Amino acid sequence: MTDDGRVIALPDHLNHWVATQRWFAGRGEVPRLVSIGRWALPATEPGVSIRTELIFDAAAPTRTLYQLPLTERRAPLPGGDAALISDSGGSYLYDGPGDPAYGRALLTFILNEDSTVPGPAGARARGELLVDAVPGERPAVVVSSRVLSGEQSNTSIILDGVDAAGRVVRPVICKVFRMLHAGENPDVSVQSALARAGSRFVPEPVGCVVGEWVDPELPGVRLTGHLAFAQEFLPGAPDAWRAALASARAGEDFSEQARALGEAIAAVHADLAAVMPTREATPAVIAAEVERMRERFHGAVRDVPALAGYGSAVEAVFLRAEMAYWPGLQRIHGDLHLGQALEVPGRGWVLVDFEGEPLRPLADRTGPDVPLKDVAGMLRSFSYVAGTVERSAPGNHPPGRHQGAAAWGAACRQGFLDGYAERSGQSLAGQEALLDAFELDKAVYEAVYETLNRPSWLPIPLAAVRSLVAAVSV
Repeated sequence: MTDDGRVIALPDHLNHWVATQRWFAGRGEVPRLVSIGRWALPATEPGVSIRTELIFDAAAPTRTLYQLPLTERRAPLPGGDAALISDSGGSYLYDGPGDPAYGRALLTFILNEDSTVPGPAGARARGELLVDAVPGERPAVVVSSRVLSGEQSNTSIILDGVDAAGRVVRPVICKVFRMLHAGENPDVSVQSALARAGSRFVPEPVGCVVGEWVDPELPGVRLTGHLAFAQEFLPGAPDAWRAALASARAGEDFSEQARALGEAIAAVHADLAAVMPTREATPAVIAAEVERMRERFHGAVRDVPALAGYGSAVEAVFLRAEMAYWPGLQRIHGDLHLGQALEVPGRGWVLVDFEGEPLRPLADRTGPDVPLKDVAGMLRSFSYVAGTVERSAPGNHPPGRHQGAAAWGAACRQGFLDGYAERSGQSLAGQEALLDAFELDKAVYEAVYETLNRPSWLPIPLAAVRSLVAAVSV
């Protein structure tokens, strides 16, 4: 945005490239991108310039703000074809996270605490350290970088480095938030609070980048928010989804691992309740929460007609939850499933990605919530593993193995609940109505997702909906 308040249109090659990215909400449409601010990071490599653009789609009805880091080179980046956006006039433009020069500059900026880079129209960014580092634990020199594959809403860069003496130090992973929101990103604030509380169930935070920009909806209003988050990277730690899926396919018992995972989540919930705000589940709070679940179901019926026949039974599940006892509200993970837990050798389970559901408004992800939502999310995830195995080999399990997919899933669910109850010191007996409602809400969300993205997988969440309403009279 120029000093007189005008936005700057970006070239067509950026419009077409952004349209193909998984983090862009307007997939399928070519945007008309404009920039409201930018800043540069110093590059240590000659012939390379680094800048970050804050952009939105002027053709879209809403002003969703995105972060677009770019590097420009006078010569092509060896092995950088996957990150190449355009090459013309002797200049090569790359998506920043795919260029090692950007990763080095970003981590250096974060580690150089209180560093600030300004941009036009008052846009700026500053680096912040989040915990006190032991000398030698942070890389003085980044020797390699790579982008973590498979992410949808953000881009993470894994950085390997050495200290000033040339000794290898722990790698760092920098998550670059693509879709920006004003205010504290919960991935930064929640995980940092847990680390300060001494939790061993989260990676150690390193630092973050905080940005400042002009509100694209209300020119003249200045906003701040997190742009990137650096933390300890845990190599060789498979996520629980992969571990559980391998176990289920082999017909091997996973209930002890599930129990340990329940204990870890209960410990994280206890720490969050101790160090972050809580509030009472008043009748008004309960009524509003149940009403949101009703609204999500009615919205889902439009996308998944197969849900329409469950309307009365779903309402009965939600009504039963509304009349049940609700525990106090506190900060939670917010998007918990098996893919958000890493099994670290010698350390056990570690939880990651406390950002919550990225497509939900930030205000909905930064307040106290019901911890049983995290429990329900993990229960759904175990059932999804079982459904995935059953889908790939209906009715079959390896010769000599005693349990099929459904029995495997039931054992894991029970083990998880037992571990959670033991560590929390609270029996989950009497909480069935709430758990059923939160699981049902999650299954409805899954049904919409599968309809829009993987229609052949729709039977998995529909089976969960049938099971959860089966005991309710229609």
